[in-house]
Amino acid sequence: MSSEYKKTAIIGGGAWGTALALTASYKGDEVVLWTYREEEAAIIRETRHSLCRVKGARPLPANVLVTSKWKDVAGADLVIVVVPSVAMRSVAQSLAAANLAENAVVVSCTKGIEKDTNFLMTEILAANLKCPVGALSGPNHAEDIVLELPSLTLVGFEDPEIARAVQHRLSTSFLRIYTTTDVVSMQLGGAIKNVFALASGICAGLGLGDNARAALATRGLAEMTRIGLARGGRMDTCMGLSGMGDLVVTCYSEHSRNLTAGRLIAKGVPVDECQARIGQVVEGIPNTLSTYQLARKLEVRTPITDAMYEILYCGKPALQALEELMHRDLREESLTD
Repeated sequence: MSSEYKKTAIIGGGAWGTALALTASYKGDEVVLWTYREEEAAIIRETRHSLCRVKGARPLPANVLVTSKWKDVAGADLVIVVVPSVAMRSVAQSLAAANLAENAVVVSCTKGIEKDTNFLMTEILAANLKCPVGALSGPNHAEDIVLELPSLTLVGFEDPEIARAVQHRLSTSFLRIYTTTDVVSMQLGGAIKNVFALASGICAGLGLGDNARAALATRGLAEMTRIGLARGGRMDTCMGLSGMGDLVVTCYSEHSRNLTAGRLIAKGVPVDECQARIGQVVEGIPNTLSTYQLARKLEVRTPITDAMYEILYCGKPALQALEELMHRDLREESLTD
């Protein structure tokens, strides 16, 4: 079946952006992969692979144009934004001047909450663009996608017809896409789970055992749900692919940069050095600050998030923070209070 969208632009040439460009290329329509630095674009053009190359991955086909020029994005009717959360505002402003198609639709694949403003990524994009804006989020490590391993994800728009159109455009034999109109919870899940993945890495690095990591992920899900409901989202989304699903894969997968960073922090490596060693953006670090700020604004109880904030931004030793979590007042188990 012919795609409703004829020109797809992927904004962001990292591992996930390149994986999405490969996915979008399967139906044979025109795909543009835009990356900020021309040096990176040149390498991807020549190798036809992400800079974070995965052994066995299929190369980008001929219908994917790799560029660093905004003029090549002009006329795109489906725009997929995959940039670090701290860059979203400047990218949104560039997209506003990029001469997109009149009927363009924009999808955010960035998992973050803007610090201080507490804006979600779709809210930043919508403030700068005059077209429908939605999100795509789920347990989707790029390493599995480029190997065409079975994966599921979620796409959300307030308009369910747009969500279904994007669903059909990007679904493949190995990527099954579900839809939702709950754009709020799906984005909060994608951002907040990074905080708990960092904490999971710290638990692993300190040798605290599987029980502790399982408990941390479960209670992290409770915090994520409380924030999602307080922000106007739905419980079923928090329990779904972009909530629990993304939390599980990020807390336990060896592909997780947040998990790796947490292990380094447990060994006493400074936060800035963790980022430098990994060589890619560790979204859990800025997301801890923005999640902490949002929880205070919403007056939501978030003990694990608070502990992670104290570790990353107040210099509290990781083991001390985790021990304090264990010595809090005893409570009845609940996801919502």
